[in-house]
This record gives sequence, C-alpha cells and structure tokens, in this order.
Amino acid sequence: MEKNTTPFHPFIPDADSSELPRLFTCPFHYEPHPLSVRAAEEVRRYLTLRTDWKTELDKGKMFGVLVVQKEGRTGFLAAYSGILCGRNDHDFFVPPVFDLLQPDGFFKTEEAQISQINHRIEALEHSDLRASLLQQAADRKAAGEQVLKEARNALKEAKRQRDLLRASDHNDFTEEQLTRESRFLKAEYKRLEKQWKAKLEEVETALKRSDEEIEALKTERKRRSVLLQNRLFAQFRMLNARGEEKDLWQIFREHGRPVPPSGAGECAAPKLLQYAYRHGYRPLAMAEFWWGASPEAEIRKHGYYYPACKSKCEPILGHMLQGLDVEPNAHEDSKHLDHEPELVYEDEWMAAVNKPAGMVVHPGHGNYSGTLVNALTYHLKDLPLFQSGDMRAGLVHRIDKNTSGILVIAKNERAHAKLAKQFFDHTIDRVYCALVWGNMESDEGTIIGNVGRSTKDRLKMAVYPDGSQGKHAVTHYKVIERLGYVNLIECRLETGRTHQIRVHMEYIGHPLFNDERYGGDRILKGTTFSKYKQFVENCFKLLPRHALHARSLGFIHPTTGQYVHFESELPEDMRTVIERWRNYVANRPTE
Repeated sequence: MEKNTTPFHPFIPDADSSELPRLFTCPFHYEPHPLSVRAAEEVRRYLTLRTDWKTELDKGKMFGVLVVQKEGRTGFLAAYSGILCGRNDHDFFVPPVFDLLQPDGFFKTEEAQISQINHRIEALEHSDLRASLLQQAADRKAAGEQVLKEARNALKEAKRQRDLLRASDHNDFTEEQLTRESRFLKAEYKRLEKQWKAKLEEVETALKRSDEEIEALKTERKRRSVLLQNRLFAQFRMLNARGEEKDLWQIFREHGRPVPPSGAGECAAPKLLQYAYRHGYRPLAMAEFWWGASPEAEIRKHGYYYPACKSKCEPILGHMLQGLDVEPNAHEDSKHLDHEPELVYEDEWMAAVNKPAGMVVHPGHGNYSGTLVNALTYHLKDLPLFQSGDMRAGLVHRIDKNTSGILVIAKNERAHAKLAKQFFDHTIDRVYCALVWGNMESDEGTIIGNVGRSTKDRLKMAVYPDGSQGKHAVTHYKVIERLGYVNLIECRLETGRTHQIRVHMEYIGHPLFNDERYGGDRILKGTTFSKYKQFVENCFKLLPRHALHARSLGFIHPTTGQYVHFESELPEDMRTVIERWRNYVANRPTE
C-alpha cells in the first residue's frame, strides 16, 4: 500500500463554498455534516483495504474525522482513539497529542520499571516457598485443631469420671486428689494449646515477612504509577482556537475534577483538534463513528456515529472549542420538560422522587445533561456522595427514560449499601401500571423467563425461556380494567431486569401501548375502519411514549428499620388516553 506523508486528505473534487458548514459541529449532539460523512466514508474505505488490521479492527474501535480548510483547500484529518495495532503513528492518521510509545521516553522507561515490580510481585506471590508456607500453615492449623479437640474431649470424659467417683460409695479418692487431677489435666491442655500455637506462629511469622515484602512492592508500584500519571497529564498541553494552552491538570481542575481520568487526551476528537491548531488548519466540522464489533459494556454498532464521550472529552473539548463558533446543543435545548421531578420524600438518609416521562435517569451517550442525576447533584451538591463526580451518585435503581414514576435515591454510602442489598435480595415491593395491547386471557398470571440482550438487536432485550442466556426474571400481573382492544394492568416485579415488563409483555403477545422498541407503536388489535385508525393515532399523539408508570415502591428504611411505602398517581398523559379508551368502549362495543 502506498505510504501517505501527511494526515491531511484533500477532497477531490474540492468542496464548494456553498457546501461548507456555517457553524462547527457540537460534539455532544449532532447530525453529521455532509462533508463529515464524505470524510468518514473515505476513512471506512481505507480501513476496509487494511486487511493486516482486520483482527484488531474486528474487536471494535472509535474513529473520528475533522473537516478542515487551509490555504483555500478543503479536506479532512482522521484519528482513532487510543492505540491501533500497538502503534500510534500510522501515517493516514494524525499523531497523538503526546507519544506514549517513544522507546527512550520517560513513559516507556518508567513503565518498564513498574513492569519489573509487577514481575517481582507475581514471582513472590506464586513462589514455591510461599506455597509451602501456606500449606504448612493450613496443615498445622488443622492438626492443632484436631489435637486440641481430642484433648477437650478427654477433659470432659475425665470430669465425668470424677463426678461418678464423687457420687460413688466405694470412692478411694479424696476430694483433694480429684481436684489436683482436674488442675493437672487443665494445665496439660494449656501447655498443649501453647505448643500448637507456637508451631502455627512460626509459619505465620515467615508468611508475614513474605506479605510485608509483597506489600512494600505494591506500595512502591502505586507511588511510581501516581508519579508517572501526574507527569503524563502535564505533557498533554491542549490548544484552543484562540491559541491558549492548558494541560490536563488545569482543564480538569477548572471542571471540578481534581484528577483527570486515565486515557484522557487520547480520544479521537482531542487528537484531531490539537493537530489542526498546531498546523494552521481551520476546523469546520467533526464526526466520530464506531468500527467493528459492539463492546459488551455499552451499546455501539458498526458504522454508527456517536457523540464525544463525557467523562474524558467534555472538559477537554470545552477548552479546545473556545474561539470557534459552535452549533448550539440541540439536545440541551430539547431537554425542557413540562414537569420537573417531584421530591416525594426526603430525610438525611434517602429521598423518594417522582420522575416524569422523558427524563433520563443518569447521563450517558447522547444524554449528558437534563437528567435526574443532574438535578439531584445540584439539589444535593453539599453532600460528599454527590461531589464525587460519579454519574450515578445516589442511584440504587433506575427506570427507563420514557417510564414515569417513583425512584428511591440514597444520600450517603451506608444508605446506598442497605438499599442496594434489598434490591439484590428482591425484597423491594415494586408495582407498575401498564396499558397493553389485547385482551388478557386470565385476570392474573405470572411470567417467568430469563431476560438478556437480544442477539439480533442490541438496543432490545429478549426473553430466553430455556435459560440459555440472560438473567432470571419474574413478573406477576393482574388486569385492573378491560378496555376492549387494550387492557390496563398492574405488574409486580419479583426481579428487576432491564426492560423486564416491556419485554415480558411482548413475549406473551401483549406489547405495551405505543412501545416503539417492542412493536407496540402499531395498531395490533381492533378494526380496519379509518375512524378507529384515527382514534388510535390520536391516542399515540396524546401518549407519545410507552404506557408504563412506576406506581409504588415499598422497602425497609435503611436507618429506622421501618417499612416505608411511596405512591405516585398516573401521569396526565396515561390518564387521558385511558379515559379515551373508556369512552370508546362505552360508545362502541368491541368483540
């Protein structure tokens, strides 16, 4: 393959001035600009040709493109996050902000020292001597316990015999003799106990010396790692469009985070902007896409575009984009809700919140602000738990974005642990209300079937009744009201799996009303009359989400030990649609 000498790739033919974007891309919520799409397609063609990279690319990696202009020519720069095939200096792509892989650089030199310490720790932990000492300790402990057990049994038997002698008329022993015997036997037991304790301590002392040597090496490793990381962060001196330079320490401290996360500055977006600023390119538009297999930890699909990450890139890009005219964050603008989360209950340990539909519980890809956690972090900003920077601070459980209803929030670590255990043990009382398609055969029932990620669509969950995949899931349901072609039901959760009610209801043929992901956003039951179709479509507009509400939550208070119970009324959108169905049934009977 022909070697490129520059990471700048001009568009051929050149982009017309009318094609250029007016504002730079908002990296946290965007539709890729046509020029970004054009650039990404060229990168994808290049990746397809690199058959020597196939094994690593198949594992999945994030790539980015930056549309730039210089001296009247328009083209693009490309980058990848982290390292690709053990290198960070591939010619087609921009170089890293700081080259960690310089053979003679401080990072590789110090990394080698830390690696040597790791080898020494591993050698000590798995040495024959340590294995022998551990075995000796186990053997001596077991042998000592057995000997002492037998000695205790002998003491008991001797006491029993003395008691018989005391009660006998033919006793040739005086009380003094019997007492002396008792004292002698007890003293012998103490000597025996001391003897075995000394034998065990002999081995444990040798093990302690080994443990201390290992612990000293681990302490040294930690010290070196911290110093290395600190020095490394200082090397990432990030530019912005104004020519201002700040290292990662400065950037993250100004963002309220005293320590930058590992890998900060090595994502595609910072690499692209840094190269553009250093070499006089004018940034015009940006996009990032995933290439390869989907990761297990989060949902990313091959070829799809994604926003910049929050944890590492938000503070960095907040600095690097200064001086550019950036598009407003359309997602931020759309975050306005007709209803704010309602604080149902609060004490020094916990809070119960009524979440409105449309509000995301915690920040994630495409949802970085306007979430329940954002609101809580502001409300509880003085509490240590909410000053940690953890995007899930206080959360014990969650409900979907478009599900309304009750959630419990922990206000400190102790309360969080106690509440989380109740959820883990399935002792929480959780009741949901749902409007589902179809007329249920039974007034009540139970659905049992493992729930796990769908193999066909990673955005969906699926039921695995044979238990081959997923986690055990149980949903108990009861019909509250039959409304012809739909039923209002109550669901009690025995387990709490992702999308459990939604996927269980789809599994038994009764998807939630207007559940887009599980097929409930179509007319599944009813007539073919146009008036009926219009009626359902109007209901969809009145309830533009799946019809599910977390009505109540009951559990043991983490401090008082008393049972507490919180309820939330059906929200207006569900009440309105349910009333519409009541009127429909009353005026037009259905089969």
